[in-house]
Amino acid sequence: MNSSINSPFRYAGGKFYARKLILAHIPKHTAYIEPFAGGGSIFFTKPKTDFNQLNDIDEELTNVYKTIRDFPNELINFLKRNTVKQSRIPSKLVESVLIGEPLPATKELHTFFKSEYNPTNELERAGRWFYLNRTSYSGIMNVKNMYWGYGDKFSMQPKNWPQNILRTSQKLQSVEITNLDFENVIDNAPDGALLFIDPPYFNADQDKFYQCYFSKDDHYRLAECLRRNNNRLRLFITYDNTPAIRELYSWMLEMHDKEWNYCIQRTDDQKNGSDKKGERYKGKELFILNYNSVQQNQLMVAFPELA
Repeated sequence: MNSSINSPFRYAGGKFYARKLILAHIPKHTAYIEPFAGGGSIFFTKPKTDFNQLNDIDEELTNVYKTIRDFPNELINFLKRNTVKQSRIPSKLVESVLIGEPLPATKELHTFFKSEYNPTNELERAGRWFYLNRTSYSGIMNVKNMYWGYGDKFSMQPKNWPQNILRTSQKLQSVEITNLDFENVIDNAPDGALLFIDPPYFNADQDKFYQCYFSKDDHYRLAECLRRNNNRLRLFITYDNTPAIRELYSWMLEMHDKEWNYCIQRTDDQKNGSDKKGERYKGKELFILNYNSVQQNQLMVAFPELA
């Protein structure tokens, strides 16, 4: 598969709503790498190339990517009622579900997977992560801030999870998935590769959202790593729009102020116990590039649904 699909995950800070703006600055390329893959919205939107690499320092996330790529049917089966006995899910939590049907999205199961379930292998780790990601508010995977956040009207329903997993698996075929420090990935990228670099925000409380997060030293280390590879790679960086980042990357060729609408769905029960329609916000970031970018219409033509 090489068509445009949505990311299989809900991911805090993901670039789903900025896809059109980002694709407009992406040139033709034969090698593509994301050192901070996260939800991978840009990879899943654009065509694959000869070489594709998704990397993230979060081992749980990369394990899910690998499981979806290599064992999609096993993951689908884990998320069905017939796995209750072998996956140690209390029968009372799914007693109304028929054998072979998907596990329901319920607050009780969310609490179980979050607080009680202990995976014993990589498949169980991936199944737990996937269930929690699809049912947690805004896909926040930091346990201390992971709240129930599913609603039938606004969330992907469990009956559609198998299709989501299968089409994601098809797109991930032949993709290199790694769990490395970003310096390792960038320094070893093939000459001429395009790197889409979406690091944690410089001025954000990352520890609220992610299991793995950046220190200020990591931000400076990233800038230095990119500078030493500047002459051999094409770099597209997205960052929060701050004076510190502008100064840190003043050596780059282009810097664009961008903003877009995005929507947060409050489908948890934190507001008087009722589902709320999405609230609209403005995403404001910098696009920082080391190459001359032209409006790359060839990518937009490939995916007219984004135009």
